[in-house]
Amino acid sequence: MPVLKELPQAHVEMLKQIREANDELTRRYQQKMVVNADLDRSLVSFQANREEIGHRWCKYREGFSADLIRYIIETTRICHGEILDPFAGSGTALFVAAEAGLNATGIELLPSSAEIIELRNLIIHSNCGRLLKELKKFLRQQSWTKQGTVLPFQHIRITAGAFPCDNERLLGRYLFEAARHPDLVMQRVLRFAAMCILEQISFTRKDGQYLRWDHRSERCLGKRPFDKGRIYDFSEAISGKLRQIIDDLEGKPQEPTLFPDVRKRKPQGDVEVLRGSCLDILPRLKANSFSGLITSPPYCNRYDYTRTYALELAMLGVGEEGIRELRQTMLSCTVENKEKLDLPSKFGRAYFDAATEAFESQRTLSLILEYLEMCKKDESINNPGIVRMVRNYFFELVLIIFASSRVLKPNAPLVMVNDNVRYQGAQVPVDLILSDFAEQAGFTVENIWVLPRGKGNSSQQMGIYGREEVRKCIYVWRKL
Repeated sequence: MPVLKELPQAHVEMLKQIREANDELTRRYQQKMVVNADLDRSLVSFQANREEIGHRWCKYREGFSADLIRYIIETTRICHGEILDPFAGSGTALFVAAEAGLNATGIELLPSSAEIIELRNLIIHSNCGRLLKELKKFLRQQSWTKQGTVLPFQHIRITAGAFPCDNERLLGRYLFEAARHPDLVMQRVLRFAAMCILEQISFTRKDGQYLRWDHRSERCLGKRPFDKGRIYDFSEAISGKLRQIIDDLEGKPQEPTLFPDVRKRKPQGDVEVLRGSCLDILPRLKANSFSGLITSPPYCNRYDYTRTYALELAMLGVGEEGIRELRQTMLSCTVENKEKLDLPSKFGRAYFDAATEAFESQRTLSLILEYLEMCKKDESINNPGIVRMVRNYFFELVLIIFASSRVLKPNAPLVMVNDNVRYQGAQVPVDLILSDFAEQAGFTVENIWVLPRGKGNSSQQMGIYGREEVRKCIYVWRKL
């Protein structure tokens, strides 16, 4: 442990206790922790999806790759039945499972993410020939470039001024032409294509906790300049997106197409997305009904999806009140999340009490929360809401783990992609804490796959607490 000269002695002592508890927990799971050379950062992120048919349409930064899901399905031997993803995101796990002949159910709270899944599913089950014909015709005519009615973009406070004037006008023309198309499927596909390019044509860039604003925007005045690079012309961006969708539907000789090959012996599975919070939906699902669960919850890293996806949400008609409601409903991963007081009624007293006992008995987590409370009281932590966020994050996840055990069949795997985090110099071993919860919920810890390369801390944090890498892991638990 580095010498922490700039910290009060009480902090140093607490960090020492946390380190000792962490070491004890690490020894307990040492035999399960395996550095997996098959995995890398691009595989456990969206990067590897950039050239994947269908998956590449809408950039979902927080997602994982299709190749990772194929690897998980093969390695954990999920051969039949139905898989569940309680944090479905853009649906990567669902569609890869369907390609493997498995039925797949996803739960997704964010309307923009649910729209990606529903739209892709709609396209797969539509008339491919007719859809291609209409898309090519619409692209060829480019009716949005002609004079006509403009549908105003329904901005919310955090998106006002997001587009250059010409881009916002052309976007409004395009949305009007899309809405008046006689085919309802085409209307939705065209709107979806526009949703996929909003970041490209705007002054903004998604940056975890918020939208970053380019220096060319009026909202950037007086702030540290940021250059996002090229801001695409609307017509160029939308034409490129429509061509990409057409290419993926059409396919080329010796190349895959989005549509399933009818010559394959193994039929495609069905995909279903349930809109809402898994804290609401998961307790209502049928017990012992899923053959596997593959997911990646929001990390405990303060990322606010309602801000980073504000443009997409606004375009789908989510207003100010809707944004606030989404922010409070999602898994607690931001400093603005308040405690959810209705959880006992949702999960039932027996499950709630068992999960509460697992949460309260976790020594490493208890010490971390005690330390963060200390930092909050002496105002050394940069945001007092971090303490509440960390506590609620783990409490909600232990409930989800217990509920997941209930809906999985015996011997079914649960695979979770998540990151460890660090606050005020305290390593938070998310992988080991959640694995401890899982054992108390009726799982056995089969493997904790550790990526060969983790992530480091900032230079500021390094100067105070020393250099220390944070593990990136995938946990493989199996229902007993």
